[in-house]
Amino acid sequence: MSEIDKSLLKIVTDETKVGTTTVEKVIALLDEGNTVPFIARYRKEVTGGLDEVKIKSIQDKWNYAVNLSERKQEVLRIIEEQGKLTKELENDIKSATQLQRVEDLYRPYKQKRRTRATIAKEKGLEPFALIVWSQEKDIDLHEEAKQYLSEEHELHTIEDVLQGMNDIIAEWISDDAKYRDYIRDITFKRGLIQSEVKKQEDDEKGIYEMYYSYSEAVRSLVSHRILALNRGEKEKILKVQIEPPVDQITSYLEKQTIKNNINEQINNSLKMAVEDSYKRLIQPSIEREIRNELTEKAESQAIEVFSVNLKNLLLQPPLKGKVVLGVDPAFRTGCKLAVVDETGKVHHIGVIYPTAPKNDVKGAEKVVLQLIEQFNVELIAIGNGTASRETEQFISDVIRNKELDLPYIIVNEAGASVYSASPLAREEFPDLQVEERSAVSIARRVQDPLAELVKIDPKSIGVGQYQHDVSQKELSGSLSFVVETAVNQVGVNVNTASSSLLQYVSGLSKTVANNMVKQRNEEGKFTNRKQLKKIPRLGAKTYEQAIGFLRIPDGDTVLDRTPIHPESYDQTKNLLQMLGYTENDIGSEKLQEDLNNIDKKATAEKLEIGLPTLEDIMEALGKPGRDPRDDFPQPLLKKNVMNMEDLKSGMELQGTVRNVVDFGVFVDIGVKQDGLVHISKMSKQFVKHPMDIASVGDVVTVWVDQVDVQKGRIALTMVGNDDK
Repeated sequence: MSEIDKSLLKIVTDETKVGTTTVEKVIALLDEGNTVPFIARYRKEVTGGLDEVKIKSIQDKWNYAVNLSERKQEVLRIIEEQGKLTKELENDIKSATQLQRVEDLYRPYKQKRRTRATIAKEKGLEPFALIVWSQEKDIDLHEEAKQYLSEEHELHTIEDVLQGMNDIIAEWISDDAKYRDYIRDITFKRGLIQSEVKKQEDDEKGIYEMYYSYSEAVRSLVSHRILALNRGEKEKILKVQIEPPVDQITSYLEKQTIKNNINEQINNSLKMAVEDSYKRLIQPSIEREIRNELTEKAESQAIEVFSVNLKNLLLQPPLKGKVVLGVDPAFRTGCKLAVVDETGKVHHIGVIYPTAPKNDVKGAEKVVLQLIEQFNVELIAIGNGTASRETEQFISDVIRNKELDLPYIIVNEAGASVYSASPLAREEFPDLQVEERSAVSIARRVQDPLAELVKIDPKSIGVGQYQHDVSQKELSGSLSFVVETAVNQVGVNVNTASSSLLQYVSGLSKTVANNMVKQRNEEGKFTNRKQLKKIPRLGAKTYEQAIGFLRIPDGDTVLDRTPIHPESYDQTKNLLQMLGYTENDIGSEKLQEDLNNIDKKATAEKLEIGLPTLEDIMEALGKPGRDPRDDFPQPLLKKNVMNMEDLKSGMELQGTVRNVVDFGVFVDIGVKQDGLVHISKMSKQFVKHPMDIASVGDVVTVWVDQVDVQKGRIALTMVGNDDK
């Protein structure tokens, strides 16, 4: 590696806390065109078993380091062309580890738009500014200034000359990287962020009430407050600014600038330049930088929260093999119904009107009972949108009155309407209305959340905080990575997967995914993995990256049902032969037992494969059709309904975590409004972040703390009476 490459490598190593050799190997794998999921799953020996998140972090940090290096080279070139590159400056730029530091060092040499200082220099005042700045001559400032009076340059008075000199020195002070470093640091450590109300009448619901007259130390601001302040400012309801320690900063600048006290006139002039430089040039710039930095960190946190929530939502266990009646609740337009069989195929579409204004409860009950009997419905899935609780009450009454042994589930339908109106949904169900497609989506979300949710823009799934206030590009990139990771962890059945699902498989593009579905529709089901090599645009590298994540559950060979990569098929067959088994024994208890008793290290050496690969093969042979989602909590099924008025303080309930945010978790306890468990009520011990305690999809035990029926607010606690 060249010298520059080693310095980049050190930046990535320091940032990720991963060994230099491993980082180097990961970067090499990425440069060869390998995807993050492929490296995480099938190159564990090379990476030491790093997961997708760590590998993605190395990739991101490396890209940043490369961009940093390129910017350094550009800055060095420009300064050198100006003939101003000293050895000290060159070393400072080369050793910088942040783009901000490089830009600070470059600032004095940057081609500026016309500023007050550049105009003063054009008028010939730079020599005068240098005399004052150097403080080497004991001069009479006003007498010296007279020499620069000029009708041509519109320097009519001594004050004009002094002002121009001041402008030049103020810009020199502002451009000093050392000063800016100090001011940025002290403003962050000692500054206050303050907000006041601008247009209270525009804040009808009092959303920003706590920020009408608010002050907090910059260093202690948490991410959700930063984003709330930003939004209030953007909506012109709040005025937000940073109050820096001005006296401390100006005192520091004066000490740095005034080198001796030989001349009171010069000292006073420099003090004026310091004050002007800070207030006019440095303070607004530093405030912008700190606000931007706070926003970036807050956005990163919000995106991280959204990403973790989304991953847990996507990995919710599917309720396989059930006939589901999906219900999309509504008032005036009626509740749309969709009966979906075990494979997700739609068998019936209908509508009932059990809610206001029609209130046709008897007619609706007759339709629902008929569908349950005709299609052997095993589960009812009700969307949680408008009229959800009224519809749930109706379904619960039907189950109770007819003594049916039939559970129902409330499904988070966020994004279902977005999907239903999308070109994808129109293509999938051209003969259905938007609401009817939504009912199908609700039913299918229960059967296989991952397969259905990938059809929706992740930003519309509704498990984040302030997702509309963050960088949409960063959010989209992060959420796409989460979906890709989840899809590849679970694996995909090539004979049932939609194009939407297939395009998230490692290495597959939208075009290849569409080609795969097209070939399947034209030529029938795939029976082995090798057939996929014939898919148009699916080349050798793409095949290598994707094939381990593509499964054929009912194909010619059992190995094609597993996450074992074809590159390891020979070693897998040798392992089976060593133990006296054939492929037909895969998944048997006897094989599992014998696999548990082998000497892994010796076996790996004999098969000439790494230990992690052997362990993955062993797991796949023991449980060939294992779904990693089965390890997550099962969804909460219900048979009765409660109203908000039924809730009493201290009541114990079970609920499903719907969303995790910085300040707590929202839990669906089966009433109209989700309840909030504030972070302070999640445990007896200190909780750093709610994610340390709960995840989206978790079924948790909670107790009612307070209920405000009028405001529709429910406060819950996860600390029971016995634990208090």
